[in-house]
Amino acid sequence: MKKKIQTLCVYCGASIGASPVYAKAAVELAKAMVQNDIALVYGGGHVGLMGQIADAVMAAGGKVTGVIPEALMQAEIAHHRLTRLIVVKDMHERKAQMAALSDGFIAMPGGIGTLEELFEALTWAQLGFHDKPVALFNTNGFFDGLLDFMQHLVKQGFLKAEHAALLLADADPASLLQQLQQFEMQEGVSWLSRRAAANLGP
Repeated sequence: MKKKIQTLCVYCGASIGASPVYAKAAVELAKAMVQNDIALVYGGGHVGLMGQIADAVMAAGGKVTGVIPEALMQAEIAHHRLTRLIVVKDMHERKAQMAALSDGFIAMPGGIGTLEELFEALTWAQLGFHDKPVALFNTNGFFDGLLDFMQHLVKQGFLKAEHAALLLADADPASLLQQLQQFEMQEGVSWLSRRAAANLGP
């Protein structure tokens, strides 16, 4: 039986962005998560979109877990008004903790750190290290170019179409959460499951 999503890891910028639409979208996603009884796991900062979504989830009565490395406690201005703040040794431990605490992943607008976290989670799904959904909250068409580039990778033979399809996307928070809830990793899609099937074959 498929597990219901109860906690989502949201990757997003430590900056607010050039348009107020991004902060508004963070609040909309936060409200949709709380309405669906989904807790937030994020990078633990108080600034930028990170702070926006954390504040909005808390204000709506939801639960928030922040995970932040010691070295970024000052740089990202750690959020001390969360349900729980976990301070870890480094970025590797941060990402591992966030993944372990979450049933799925959403990337909001952000910079190279957000993209790095997104593609690590997607790579883990492609390889079969987890079977959790990975998605883009494509507010204001922010990720349109990235989605086009994913198809470019497919056309150029560097990415299989079924692996590109692992990256969900939607501009509407309610529809995005529904996609995440309905996601189920198909047998034979991940690299490890293909290897296992090949070894068990005649």
